[in-house]
Amino acid sequence: MPNIPVPEIESLTRTALMRHGAEEWIAASLARATATAESLGNKICGLYYLDSYCKQLQSGRVKGDADPEVTRPRPGAVVVDAKLGFAQPAFDRGLPEAVAAARENGIASLAICHSHTCTSLGYFTDRIAREGLIAFGATNASPIVAPPGGRHRAIGTNPIAFAVPDGQGGVAMQFDQSTTTVALGKITMAKAAGEPIPEGWAIDAQGAPTTDPEAALGGSLVSMGGYKGWGLGLMAELLAAGMTASRNSVDVPPLKATEGPPHDLGQFYTLIDPDLSDAFGARLDRVAGAVAKDPDARMPGQGKTPAESVDLEERVWAELQALAGKG
Repeated sequence: MPNIPVPEIESLTRTALMRHGAEEWIAASLARATATAESLGNKICGLYYLDSYCKQLQSGRVKGDADPEVTRPRPGAVVVDAKLGFAQPAFDRGLPEAVAAARENGIASLAICHSHTCTSLGYFTDRIAREGLIAFGATNASPIVAPPGGRHRAIGTNPIAFAVPDGQGGVAMQFDQSTTTVALGKITMAKAAGEPIPEGWAIDAQGAPTTDPEAALGGSLVSMGGYKGWGLGLMAELLAAGMTASRNSVDVPPLKATEGPPHDLGQFYTLIDPDLSDAFGARLDRVAGAVAKDPDARMPGQGKTPAESVDLEERVWAELQALAGKG
């Protein structure tokens, strides 16, 4: 497999997006997020989506020239209308105002409305934490999850993410996960590779456990921890769709389909100033110290160092070059 420097991945991704209709600043925003995902080994949220981004730019399913609009209807509430464009540039536009609102009020919300899928939710909560604020985020996706005991899809994998600043411009804890046992991308990647999936990841259309990824895609993913994960997924749904006036999961067509209506998804973030409590730093240090007593234990997100270059499958590398017009 070719080993490609991350800056080259970012540059080619930006070129590919511009070549298919994205404005330069929008392409740059999305390319940074894509390259960051690849540098952290999060391939499901990296180049895995690039081909669909490009095709959907050309079909009009996502707008490559959308100009996000930022408003602040209340002192602690920031709203960004992505105008059916990408989530990343909409977040870029709204973050400074949301950070200001959180510092002024102690707590603030940031609603990204009517956007394309954001892929890695943790990318955004990480950025909030690097501004010195505690972050919580939620989003939804196309329906793939039935309630426990049922078989009809009602919500998406509906990720949630948390991030905590370390007080020195870095991140002390970063937690990003789907509310299903696994993310949908792991199922689709298993299908593409012709590999089975572990039992417990999904059920088929009749509600029976399955290890066949194709049957899983025709059935439902399983909520992590049963009703516990289902409840978290429902809350993510209500925040992401309800607080942004974007679509419910049941109304979102498949995310990677070339044709069809825009995703029209929402992401909802809460930003909290840890200075609201003069004990926050000490309490964070206390629990981090307790975790560190075990040599193989760590705070979530710790120990991850972005790679300077990554191994890409030959197929992925060839596709990236072709999309960028370099193949």
